[in-house]
Order: sequence, then structure tokens, then C-alpha cells
Amino acid sequence: MKLARAIHLDESDLNVFFSPARTGEWCISGGFEFSDWTESDLIGKSRQAFSNGWLGLETFGRVTFVAVTPFEQSEHDVLVEKLARHFVEVYGAPNMEAALPVAVEELEFMAELCEDHDPNTLLAVHRELGESGVKESFRVIDATPAELDLVAVHGSVDE
Repeated sequence: MKLARAIHLDESDLNVFFSPARTGEWCISGGFEFSDWTESDLIGKSRQAFSNGWLGLETFGRVTFVAVTPFEQSEHDVLVEKLARHFVEVYGAPNMEAALPVAVEELEFMAELCEDHDPNTLLAVHRELGESGVKESFRVIDATPAELDLVAVHGSVDE
């Protein structure tokens, strides 16, 4: 099974999101946060989170890129519980019993998105607000191995 972890290629996420996700935390799309948004909600850092932010499952902050990573079932169960609790505490789900299946569905969607990609493949999300609601699309950035001369130093240690 695979899921995705937050990855930072630079420090820009610290400046563009109200609450940036922590490097290495498990992430999902998190598009549910925007289900009732209108154009008037799309300003400043909120617009950035809407446009291209993945949702971290520890801090519930946002990140621009995630990397596909192997994932264990034991981790899945912990994340389902954490996300379900978030649905109850932040989004007003009536109880954990109602929130758990929705949390499972969110994690299954993310696992399906990662399933066919090699580890370290980067993913980016893009959202648009249209008449029928939020439309998400995903971009894949394949991990390419570095050429040996990019990571090795050639020469003699005696020089």
C-alpha cells in the first residue's frame, strides 16, 4: 500500500499557507474543506490553500507537494481515527461512528491516487471552483535518478 508524505523543496510553503504542513507527515487531498466555498473565500493564503494545498494529517496544515511513499496498515488505522476525530471536532460530524467511514474513504482515495506510482514520485494538486463545485486535478512529477557526475566528485584525494 502507498500513501503520500509532505515534502518541501524550499521554504515557500511557510510563507504561502496560514498553517503549513510539517515535512514528512502523511497527506491527503483535503478538498472537502472547500466544499461550500465561493469566489469570495478565494483570497490571499486561503486562495493558495484552495488552489494547490494538500492536507497534512498531523498538523492539518497545507503543503504544495507530496511524495509517494510505502504505507503500513497499522499506520492507516491510526490516520483514519485521527481524521475522523478532526471531522467531529472541526467540521461538526455528529460522532466518530458517522465520521469513520468518511475518513476511510478519504484515505482510500489518496491510496488509489498513489497506487500506480513509484516511491518518491511527486504529486501536485490543482483546484478550480466552478458552477458544479470544486474540481480537482492532479499532476505527477516522476522521480528521475541523478546522473553519477551530479552526485560524485571525480579526481584524486591526493591533489
